Amino acid sequence: MAMTMAEKILARASGLASVKPGDVITPDPALVILHDGYVETAHKILTEVGYQRITNPERVMIIVDHQVISTTPRAIEQARNNRRIGAQWQVGHYYDAGRGGHGHIYPMEAGLVTPGMFLFAYDMHCTNFGAIGAYAMRAGPDIPTVLGTGTMWTVVPHTLRVNLVGKFRPGVHARDLGFKLSSDLAAGVLGVEFDYRVVEFAGPATKSMPLASRVALCNTLTELGVINTLFPPMSPLGSAPDANWVESDANAHFEGDITLDLSELAPQVALPGSPEKAADIETVIGKRIDHAYLGACGSSMYDDFKIAAEIMRGQKVAPNVRFFMVPGTVAIAKQLADEGLTQQFMDAGAIILPPGCGPCAGGVGGPMGPGEVSISTAATNGAGRMGAKDSECYLGSPATVALSAITGGISDPRQSAFADMAV
Repeated sequence: MAMTMAEKILARASGLASVKPGDVITPDPALVILHDGYVETAHKILTEVGYQRITNPERVMIIVDHQVISTTPRAIEQARNNRRIGAQWQVGHYYDAGRGGHGHIYPMEAGLVTPGMFLFAYDMHCTNFGAIGAYAMRAGPDIPTVLGTGTMWTVVPHTLRVNLVGKFRPGVHARDLGFKLSSDLAAGVLGVEFDYRVVEFAGPATKSMPLASRVALCNTLTELGVINTLFPPMSPLGSAPDANWVESDANAHFEGDITLDLSELAPQVALPGSPEKAADIETVIGKRIDHAYLGACGSSMYDDFKIAAEIMRGQKVAPNVRFFMVPGTVAIAKQLADEGLTQQFMDAGAIILPPGCGPCAGGVGGPMGPGEVSISTAATNGAGRMGAKDSECYLGSPATVALSAITGGISDPRQSAFADMAV
């Protein structure tokens, strides 16, 4: 039976020869990821129903990325409790603050998530792992069920294939494509369903798309309500993955099949409210900002900061702007430091925060005040996402954010001398 990427991964994880959309399955995860903000709650729920141990603790990861800097007595208490719970559960992979990084980035870097793998995770942006051809399913508040029993039931989704052709024009990046695609899907202009669908990216443009671009594209679509995003298998370590079996069969059935030409795309911004509220950047050029932020799970790879470094070389952050930069992992932070880019950013007036979520985690570190305006690469931009409820959060590509930070207002990266840098 011909199958898509998603169906192949789900079938293998379920010990089945094949699956089809609508099938109810109980896949066996190779890894279960829990972020620092939900550990206490999961422990309380399991304790109340009598669980003193968890199933397959050697496959469980707890990673501290939301409250990296414990800025309150409550945060300090939570961190202490998380360590105690991790030890009680005998968790196989515990990464405290300063020892890993972002839970949607570090597992790929460390080789803990690999092409063809199926895993459960608490947080919805685990779809990042689709960038290398892994299928991560958000369990959310049902994560105690996974920890207690080892799995949970799920329904095999339909798959929408998006064929990417052409090449980005100078100043246009994968994050722009994510905003535009989210907007078009939500508006119904593409004529396909997206709710609880897998979006599989295919086509010639994917072959030259670096990991940072794949991550940005997978991440941006998550808030729309797709169940997952997938690219053909790629090793995050640069070697060819032994996972050809993952790729969709030539005669696999796709519920929808659309083609997008990257050369037709202009830089986008997501207007305050949600990532799907995309608009051409011309509509907001010159909008004064108070706050800028480069990082979060969609744009905290080394390549993202390299783009910023090229744009900011010899420049200063505008006097009216606080520019926060948050590397995705400890290794990325070290690479930036080793290459002198951290010093360059600091000389320009940027503020470097430790690896993790940064301001995207509800304004933990670098929050926004009442009436302030931000341009960032955050995962989402609902009211109050990074601070005051009446602040305005715009989203853009790493190039848009970096250029805007030095000009003091939302700026078009096509105007930068380094617009042709790829990300």
